[in-house]
Amino acid sequence: MPGVLVVLPPSETKAPGGRGRPLDLDALSFPSLNPTRKVLVDELVALAADVPASRAALDVSERQDDEIARNAALWTSPTTPALRRYTGVLYDALDAASLTPAARRRLVICSALFGLVGATDPIPAYRLSGGSALPGREGLRVTWRPELMPLLAGQDDLVVDLRSGPYAALGPAKGAVTLDVHSEAADGSRTVVSHANKSHKGHAARLLASSRRRPKDAGGVLALLRDAGLRVEQAAEHALVLVVPR
Repeated sequence: MPGVLVVLPPSETKAPGGRGRPLDLDALSFPSLNPTRKVLVDELVALAADVPASRAALDVSERQDDEIARNAALWTSPTTPALRRYTGVLYDALDAASLTPAARRRLVICSALFGLVGATDPIPAYRLSGGSALPGREGLRVTWRPELMPLLAGQDDLVVDLRSGPYAALGPAKGAVTLDVHSEAADGSRTVVSHANKSHKGHAARLLASSRRRPKDAGGVLALLRDAGLRVEQAAEHALVLVVPR
């Protein structure tokens, strides 16, 4: 029976190290993406040999040369499950370590390097953002859209897309339910929440992944989140707004 598939953004910050074997693309979910994954990994490894070019392509400073060193070791460095690799505000709110195996199966992460990965997929630390400009490529959107759009559209589950703009652009999910976060002042005026929205989305993702309910549309997602105590409104057929106090 179809359920919910929550698509998360990655994070710029990633936990170092790991105890898993080096990267094996065949161990990742969505194997149809492996040819593109291999090309991009090979390109990043090769690019890492030219540190100035890497800084420009990845938009990092000299103080972040360790990020380039990570890319140089993509095929040999240890791996760890994706939900442990990604860190930051959203993943703190998600509290992945306490999720059940069933809840983790409802989560996927959109990655500029790997396209989509499952929550438990073993991946190395890396540096590549949705807006990175790799030499010889028009942009990662051009690379990933032809693959991610049909992959997301073909899911049996209801897709709830919590990605930020640059990652949603890598492969828009047609018909997916989206969730924006707005803060409301005492006078009723609202503004779009920027950085803090990650925490709210992480909490919403946890609720959706952990629930036994199987919403079929935006209305079902709205009801699930409202029943959990969140203030959610429907802005359009597939668009929801989470309202939080300023």
